[in-house]
Amino acid sequence: MYEVELKFPVAEIEPLIAQLTGLATRFRDPLQQVDRYFAHPVRNFAKTDEALRLRQVGAEVAVTWKGPRVDAAAKIRREIELGVTPCGPTGQATVAAWTELLEALGFRQVLEVAKTRRPARVLWHGSEVEVALDEVEGLGAFAEFEMVAREGEVPLARDCVESLARELGLEKPEPASYLELLLRQQVPPR
Repeated sequence: MYEVELKFPVAEIEPLIAQLTGLATRFRDPLQQVDRYFAHPVRNFAKTDEALRLRQVGAEVAVTWKGPRVDAAAKIRREIELGVTPCGPTGQATVAAWTELLEALGFRQVLEVAKTRRPARVLWHGSEVEVALDEVEGLGAFAEFEMVAREGEVPLARDCVESLARELGLEKPEPASYLELLLRQQVPPR
């Protein structure tokens, strides 16, 4: 399966919520997500354009590998996500145990990305599009539009999310991940 995603920085989320509500978007409760990203012991994920993430949402924890991007305009990449059985009521013990395991295997933690996400789903041109309105610590507000597609369906999914973004007046998608954007802030200018 492939993740087809477009992400846009937004100055204000409330007007976008109003627009999406006008499109009969179904919003869910906001949630806190904390993502820990890891570097591979011998492969440079920055060069191979991959990511290994440990995500915690309350007591739920998932390990995700994201493959290299296969499209320059939209962020399209293979993704494998595995849910992890919680070791405790908050998920903290699970994250600590998985971090210990990954570090014992030679991985090292690169950065933690924390955000408040307001998830939603909208039916657009006959397809369900996942919407995420994010407030990312240290970066600001973003709107993400995502579909999961089989390889042969990727062009249609890309067209669908691009069309929705245009309808909402969003231009110039941000191709970098939150991790990449935060890492850029850490690099001192030359």
